[in-house]
Amino acid sequence: MRAAYIERLGSPDVIRWGELPAPVPGPGEVLVDVLVTTVDPVDTFVRSGVFRTPIPLPFVIGRDLVGTVASPGCGFAEGETVWCDSLGHDGRQGATAEQAVVPADRLYRLPAGVRPEEAVAVFHPAATAHLALHTHGGLRPGETVLVGGAGGNVGSALVELAARAGARVLATAAPRDHAHVRSLGAAEVLDYRAAGLTERLAALAPDGVDVHVDTSGRHDLGAAVGLLARRGRIVLMAGPRAEPVLPVGPLYMKDGSLRGFVISHATVAELAEAATALNELLAAGGLRPRSVEHRPMSEVADVHRRLERGDLHGRRVVLHP
Repeated sequence: MRAAYIERLGSPDVIRWGELPAPVPGPGEVLVDVLVTTVDPVDTFVRSGVFRTPIPLPFVIGRDLVGTVASPGCGFAEGETVWCDSLGHDGRQGATAEQAVVPADRLYRLPAGVRPEEAVAVFHPAATAHLALHTHGGLRPGETVLVGGAGGNVGSALVELAARAGARVLATAAPRDHAHVRSLGAAEVLDYRAAGLTERLAALAPDGVDVHVDTSGRHDLGAAVGLLARRGRIVLMAGPRAEPVLPVGPLYMKDGSLRGFVISHATVAELAEAATALNELLAAGGLRPRSVEHRPMSEVADVHRRLERGDLHGRRVVLHP
């Protein structure tokens, strides 16, 4: 079996493409022939060692896949089209290979009529957005959501999911992304570099922001707390090395809360709940990627380099065996 793997942590240069023994499913696992995979920012964190997690060497990289069941088991029939978005972490081998073994409780059926190439591009950003808004943000219809970095993949998913959930969405993004963000359901989109941004957002949300999610990793918590509504929630989901100042007094005086969130720590039940919601939206024609580029799996190291340089803004690279 050909796979992209590492034998030590490091830069993208440590990634190898070559032959490894084919995986063998154990109890509660399903063997999947991989059709497509992709590269997420968390993949670069795991490969480099920024995100510490058990890694059995040689370690196949990658988190997400769409594939077909290679041999029946655990309630899955041979040939069914399935997906997973939680490999390559906590000792589980990754997805960037011709075959992968997937725990059955992390494997979901792809809705009929949904193209694998489109689906694999949205699973990770959309699952992240769903968990941030609902599991950690406690979003309710009619609330106001502020999405920072709304032009990116996770930011776009946050806007679409929040709008579909009945929230009023305010967003910040670069001007080149404004039309795209509005098309996803944002009520107002502002330039994140605009002078007086916090004051303009406050005017747009006179009763405060109920859920604040910033994908940029900059984390101006002073401004975020100032904009927060009573019992508002700030969800942190980016910036692994960030150490911002938190205005504790104003936060607790608003009954506000601050939640850190990493999708790799999501439980099996939380991921399954997100998968059900994503499958419903995909089947209804939602959650389509903004831009997709296709490459062979053998070029995955170059995709890691481009992602770390920030060259893939709003674009997803889909990898084929």
